[in-house]
Amino acid sequence: MFSNLLTCKKEPVFPSEPPLSKRKDHWKTYTIDSASHFCKNNDLASFKTDSLRFLVVFDESARYTSQQPANQSDINKLYGFADCGGFHQQNSARFGWNWQNNALRIYAYVYKNGTRISKEMVKVDLGRENAFKIQKQSGKYIFTVNGQHTTVIDAGCSTPAEGYRLYPYFGGDEQAPHRITIRIKDLDLQE
Repeated sequence: MFSNLLTCKKEPVFPSEPPLSKRKDHWKTYTIDSASHFCKNNDLASFKTDSLRFLVVFDESARYTSQQPANQSDINKLYGFADCGGFHQQNSARFGWNWQNNALRIYAYVYKNGTRISKEMVKVDLGRENAFKIQKQSGKYIFTVNGQHTTVIDAGCSTPAEGYRLYPYFGGDEQAPHRITIRIKDLDLQE
């Protein structure tokens, strides 16, 4: 049903998680080629849980300049999930990012009943590990970065989260100006 819908070191603050040295290495590198929107390694995967926790490292490839200056503020997509059993541009929750004013900015990015909502949350450093979490609770998405920065946005439904995973995607209007690589370690897939 969803086959056409693919989108592509601070210590994390998750007290219940074992130290990084005790975890298996499940890092995955997502690559968005130059002149592309979609990343590689974007396997279609269903999603049915109320929490998504992951670590991310952005490298120097996250620095970019848009061809059209107005597009520099466009939000690229990082990682998240479609929700409410439908298409992601109807209901979804994910983190977004962009390179703006010489900083990597992180956003909470939601579609609620077809309406896009985004809120800037925090700036993060290149080359450092950052902890991200999206939790769905009582009809709301709770976005948290590094256990300190939290943003809450209403969801389009109050049922448990159900849909498919959303992967890194560049754009907006423009495609990636050069090859971009993002490393993600999904903490909910740990053995």
